[in-house]
Amino acid sequence: MFASSALFFLVVSAMMKRYLIMNMNRNLVQKVIVAKIGTNVITRENGLLDEKIIGSLVNQVVKLKKQGLAVVIVSSGSVAAGQSIVKVASGADSVTRRQVLAASGQVELVNTYTKYFAKHHLKCAQILVTKEDFRDRRHYLNIKNCLEALLRHDITPIVNENDAVAINELMFTDNDELAVLVTAMVDSDRLVILTNVDGVYKGCPVGDKGEVIKEIKPDEENLPLCSKPSHKSKMGRGGILTKVAMAQRAAGLGITAYVANGRKRNILLDVLANKAICTTFLPKRKTSSVKKWMAHTKGQEKGVVYINQGAEEALTSKKKIASLLPVGVTRIEGNFVKGDIIRIKGEKNNDIGVGAARYDSQEARQLIGRKGAKSLVRYDYLFLEP
Repeated sequence: MFASSALFFLVVSAMMKRYLIMNMNRNLVQKVIVAKIGTNVITRENGLLDEKIIGSLVNQVVKLKKQGLAVVIVSSGSVAAGQSIVKVASGADSVTRRQVLAASGQVELVNTYTKYFAKHHLKCAQILVTKEDFRDRRHYLNIKNCLEALLRHDITPIVNENDAVAINELMFTDNDELAVLVTAMVDSDRLVILTNVDGVYKGCPVGDKGEVIKEIKPDEENLPLCSKPSHKSKMGRGGILTKVAMAQRAAGLGITAYVANGRKRNILLDVLANKAICTTFLPKRKTSSVKKWMAHTKGQEKGVVYINQGAEEALTSKKKIASLLPVGVTRIEGNFVKGDIIRIKGEKNNDIGVGAARYDSQEARQLIGRKGAKSLVRYDYLFLEP
């Protein structure tokens, strides 16, 4: 009797443990914060890595994890880190120089993060990507699955653009764009963009004096921004105008985005607790994961579909949802197959959005202007430009 009771207790305990682990892992994937860390945050004035700042940011990530949150880090800084360990020949061109510094520095950058996570007996992992890696749904889902698997195993992903191979057309605008894509990918509703200023200022601040815009509403236009380029590190590519554009893109996907000073003490914790001086970009209604992916496929379309005014009004109407029907199509450019991304344009060559084709271009051309034909793009697979 005692033996059977003990066995029953062990079985029940094992089942409860498994249940708790599964729910903990599920929560880790559901409650994710993405922190984009700029080069100018984690480098000193001489351009080398500032380990004190990196250590502080890791400490904050650890505290967030203890609060039940998972964190994905999108970190710049590989090129800057490369400066501390290699010397590129003076005759090397700019592309070669960047490749050598990035390839060498990425090891140094991740090793630095690894060292500070190890102090807390935690692990991090490196994921290097290019814009080409997001070219189709399958590649997109492969990266998404990798990120979610790391989070389920309590490993903090460190994502960066692969500057060693990302040249010209393969490059993101900068890591701010990559951060928005990653935030949408892991279905997070909060993105913190850390830079070297307190947020987005009204006009051009003089020295350290300036008024930070606390909130920016969805679709807000004519912002009183400084027209002069903002300060950025020699190794960084983005400025404050880029950050505004990317934060607004995130907000358009239903993500709350923040621009804050990453060199301030406990900034991540304070931003998420609504205690920091920063700029918050308020989100629109949440967008589906498929449409989030499609929002970042610009430049990867396989064809262009032109539609008439009636079709444009139907698609952009806020009163009801609509799919793209062949009756409204006037012209098709390019060749595509089922599932390919196609760009949709109006009569004035204006961008309306992108969508996934339900059938190939040959069949689509045969159905141009035909009533009663099946939709070329279903609403669920249609992303309209903001």
